[in-house]
Amino acid sequence: MSKRIIPMFDLAVGRDAGNNAVGQICLANEARFNASFLSQPLTAYTTGWSSGQGLEELLELLAPEVLVARRFGYKKAVNAEAFLGESDDSDIRAIGAEFKVVAYTGTDADARTYNKGLTVRIDLDEEDDDPMLEERYTAALMKRLLRMEIRRAIALLDAAATNDAKTWGTAAPSDADMDILAAIIAGADTSGVRPSRVGMGENAWSKRLLTLRAGDKAGSIANSGMTTEQLAGFLGVEKVFLCSERVQATKTTKGNLLGSNGVYMFNAMSGAGKDDPSNIKRFVTRKGGGKFNVYRHEVTAKLIDITVEHYSNIVATSTLGVRKLTIS
Repeated sequence: MSKRIIPMFDLAVGRDAGNNAVGQICLANEARFNASFLSQPLTAYTTGWSSGQGLEELLELLAPEVLVARRFGYKKAVNAEAFLGESDDSDIRAIGAEFKVVAYTGTDADARTYNKGLTVRIDLDEEDDDPMLEERYTAALMKRLLRMEIRRAIALLDAAATNDAKTWGTAAPSDADMDILAAIIAGADTSGVRPSRVGMGENAWSKRLLTLRAGDKAGSIANSGMTTEQLAGFLGVEKVFLCSERVQATKTTKGNLLGSNGVYMFNAMSGAGKDDPSNIKRFVTRKGGGKFNVYRHEVTAKLIDITVEHYSNIVATSTLGVRKLTIS
């Protein structure tokens, strides 16, 4: 495998030039995608596949999947119009008159899902030692593609969020959960829709526990023993989730996929449609019926390219109400 390590938010990967070194992962070349190379066994392998690291669940929590065609449209509604009310009695119809006519504006947005994929080149002699080598490389590429999708979703939430800095820890005990609750209420006041999900990395979760346990309030100490499900009930949100997955941050260190010190509050709904009022969605096109397609191309008598592709487009459909706490 290549020794080049991708920085945490650098999505640049080498191009597939057709003569890449054995084991090097590179961006798939769409011109090389040919139906004749579609591998039914490897594509079938992806069906029901699990990363074993919670990557699929984390991506769905951050950017719920919405199935669409390659080209699709969705409506960007004017947020304030959903909460308008008349300040007089103009909704009362006089005899012989018509009801008052009001107008709802909004704009239609056109978008498309992007073809994304990675290719790895393997030597057939390697399969003599590992008969499942192609499946292992297929799994490795899917994990890498999922991490890239997760980082895209986090980057969109970061760009949309209103950020507040907070200090948690034993040296500065505070009611961390009330900090989160205040941010949730502020987000609801901005968008009119209460954030439904709260996500944080392990470091932020640890600092939350430290600052609650260091306080002198019985309620704060009691909250430190809450599970994520109990905390969700306390905060009045659908889901509180903790991210423990890692990504290579530098050449020698790894970092939390969600970031070390961030607490994100946003609105997202699994199973929702393309026009619902959530903050972020992952529009997906399933070509062939599965989440991934796998291609197997015999480049030479000894070299094989394995390509994994999918179609998606992660969109911040509304930036209103997204909040973030940066914990120090």
